[in-house]
Amino acid sequence: MKYKMYDEIIEQPRSLKDTLSEEKSHMKEIAEKFEEFDKIYLLGCGSSLSTCYSAKSALDFISDKNIEVYTGYEFFYNKKIENKNAGALLTSQSGETADTVAALRMSQQKDIYTVAITNESQCTMIKEADDTVITRGGRESAILGTKTYVTQLMSLYEILFSMNNFKDDAQKIKKEVLGNIEKLPSVTEDLIEKTEGEGKEIAEKFKDDDIFYCMGSGPNYGLAYKLAMTMFMEGALKHACPLYSGEFRHGLIERAEKDVPIVFLNADYPGDDMTARSIEFCEKLGTKSLVYNMKNYSDMNPLMSPFSLVIPLEWFIYYLADFNNEDPGATRHIGKVRY
Repeated sequence: MKYKMYDEIIEQPRSLKDTLSEEKSHMKEIAEKFEEFDKIYLLGCGSSLSTCYSAKSALDFISDKNIEVYTGYEFFYNKKIENKNAGALLTSQSGETADTVAALRMSQQKDIYTVAITNESQCTMIKEADDTVITRGGRESAILGTKTYVTQLMSLYEILFSMNNFKDDAQKIKKEVLGNIEKLPSVTEDLIEKTEGEGKEIAEKFKDDDIFYCMGSGPNYGLAYKLAMTMFMEGALKHACPLYSGEFRHGLIERAEKDVPIVFLNADYPGDDMTARSIEFCEKLGTKSLVYNMKNYSDMNPLMSPFSLVIPLEWFIYYLADFNNEDPGATRHIGKVRY
């Protein structure tokens, strides 16, 4: 059976291309404004929060810009938010996420400059934010977010890496990342075509497992968070837990044993020294290690790893749900409880 998520995976290259075409020049204008801020907040929930984690971690490799990531209500209730010369980039698929809307309004009360990055042109966040970036994903049905994820992440990267206050030794990486962003539509299209069969094969192997641990470092931690929190739990209805690679020995190491599924995301970041050690340890124990190495999927700058790895992971989750007769885009309880 073919679910709506299938079409939305296929539509990602077009969404990336259209967003770049319509918003690139405007995002560079936003970058010029944000490079003057002493403090930048990245705010979102669920998949949108995961894009914030990845974008911050990517920028941290080459910049000392003061950036903090918060989920909507954690920002709203924080009594120590610095508001002097500060800006906030707020991400939401619908632009109606209650947590993020609350954070937007709190930001404006504190005179923090706000930019909403969302997929819905007539939503509350678009109407209330100081500035906006509209991602061109069209109405998205699958709860875990495919087009939303890649276009939001691309928008955050485009804005943050377009700022001009980098040191000389970071300019080369900045230029390479911005060049890679231009290639994303074609790279994504190629990955969609080449990794579907792999995803289906892996899903059949893991279809009877019920709990997955998801691990990565740097920008891949954000993807590990999305993989666990929205892809496995919301999409495939499997239990899952994300963690930083460096935290493996502070908990998961005691649960790692034969036939336990652990997904490793690797891009050879400095923190992936711990990823490699964990993989080696788990192989000796006989865990069901599932290793995604960025170098096997693209030759882009390692900071682009979340873009490279999310496509094969989407196919894996899609078919994992399918093998269990679940629609990966449907929900059982989301929307029934109002916060």
